Amino acid sequence: MRIKVLLAAAASVVSALGLAACSSSGSSPGKSSGSSSATLVMEGSPLGSMPQVFNPFSPVDPANTAGATNLVYEPLLQFNFLKPGTIYPWLATAYNWSNGGKTITFTLRSGVKFTDGEPFNAANVAWEFNLLKSNTVANQNGLPIASASASGSNTVVINFSRSVYTLLYFIANTPMLPENVWSKVNPATFPDNKPVGTGPYEVSVFTSQGMTLTRNPHYWGGVPPVAKVEFPAYSSNTSANLALEQGQLDWAGNFVQNIKTAFVDRNPSTNHYWDAPLSTQNLLPNLTEFPFNGTAGLAVREAISDGINRTVISEDGEDSQQPGATGPASLTGLVMPTDQSYVTPATSGYTTSYDPAKAEQILKAAGWKMGSNGIFELNGKPLAFTIEDPSAYTDYITTDQIIAQELKQVGMDVSVQGVSVQKFGTDVNDGTFQMVNRYSTVGPTPYFMYDQFLDDSITAPIGKNATGDFERFYSPQAQALLAQFAGSNDPATQLNAVVGMEKIVATQLPVIPIIFSVAWFDYSTSKFTGWPSPSDPYDPGQPEGPYDEYTILHLKPAG
Repeated sequence: MRIKVLLAAAASVVSALGLAACSSSGSSPGKSSGSSSATLVMEGSPLGSMPQVFNPFSPVDPANTAGATNLVYEPLLQFNFLKPGTIYPWLATAYNWSNGGKTITFTLRSGVKFTDGEPFNAANVAWEFNLLKSNTVANQNGLPIASASASGSNTVVINFSRSVYTLLYFIANTPMLPENVWSKVNPATFPDNKPVGTGPYEVSVFTSQGMTLTRNPHYWGGVPPVAKVEFPAYSSNTSANLALEQGQLDWAGNFVQNIKTAFVDRNPSTNHYWDAPLSTQNLLPNLTEFPFNGTAGLAVREAISDGINRTVISEDGEDSQQPGATGPASLTGLVMPTDQSYVTPATSGYTTSYDPAKAEQILKAAGWKMGSNGIFELNGKPLAFTIEDPSAYTDYITTDQIIAQELKQVGMDVSVQGVSVQKFGTDVNDGTFQMVNRYSTVGPTPYFMYDQFLDDSITAPIGKNATGDFERFYSPQAQALLAQFAGSNDPATQLNAVVGMEKIVATQLPVIPIIFSVAWFDYSTSKFTGWPSPSDPYDPGQPEGPYDEYTILHLKPAG
């Protein structure tokens, strides 16, 4: 599964850490026991033909999907979602909250330079956050920035219009760009095919068939242990998995059916996998369109939820590499057991069940009439829709086909449409879809998942680019609950807000949770060791941003 990773340090985490500091774990970047001349070949997601775009703000940027962006453009801080509260100092060595969570001050690392020789300093950081303030395309997480200013060369102060304790990750994970390049271009359209960053790697080859990154010889963290990183562009899971099985990939992040036989048993001494549970997989209906809008549309969403067999989807659609990891999700979308502390008596009953008879009863009660062809109708319009997903994501397409077959049994005419990865991203952002099957945002508390589901400040009218709330759900109650959580450090207040959001998702079904998602992580130790694992979970191991920079810098040459 492809999990869009947008982690964040929650308010409770900030409280536990104190108001200033960064905690670190493991070795510093680049300080491995040695470097290697070997090439690391990695693949996080099939891309098909790769457009030559490296712009981190572009919805069609293949570098983001491949995991190359954060090897060039670094953040202020790094986060470990598997150990909530663990924050690694990076381009910033410390941070401090003030003004009730409306102001954050970062202390920057000294001596860092961009690959063109320009210094990375507070003035550059302040410029970038002021860019985000004035440019909605660049401000993809909707940060309510009021102002940003430099105080000397290594201190930057960012002010916000409201308390943003919970948005530390969105703030600190902003890719740091050089002002001398980006101040002269339009962030929405700039292809950026020769990126200039502070990271451990530079782009040396960039074609439609893939890209290659080589060491930045002036990297502030020392000599990276891996000399070269290659990102081949595969057309589908099938071709990528064949390359993995044949030993052509060192690191992959795709669903692999029967992974033990297909990959591990081919060379048990070097071939390994680990799938850390991270989020949920959900059906996103377009709430602006028939058959999902209005009161009758809520009945359709309820009927879909009762008409799909999540156990079959988990076992046959995903054939989980880690048994039980992709089990049925609850109606709240909470990730279990990670989010167990947010389940209260008021929300414990929001479980899912497979009940086709109930699905039909719900539709009939809402005024839908069964047609002679076995498909429900409303005012002469059939209950028909299309589920769209990338053709390359064979596990998602299989899941969609199972869902289509199951819903046909309850009177819905459902088709499945496979599209390119780039078209899928554009259609989701623009709202030009009927239904998609998509992952939820990952975060150390449910706030971040619910923010993606419910925050209408980051959605947009159909045809305009949204960065969240892709289903176009509008609810003043949801906005108030999100603000309640984000503006408080009190655990009880946060819990009450989450419980309110659980009820909204479970009863109004702006999204329909299906199963849990994991971070697929398949790797070989033939060239490099030091990979994350259940015994050393310094990162989830998924070969996509924002994890892979920290992982690569912890690898060691094998032998």
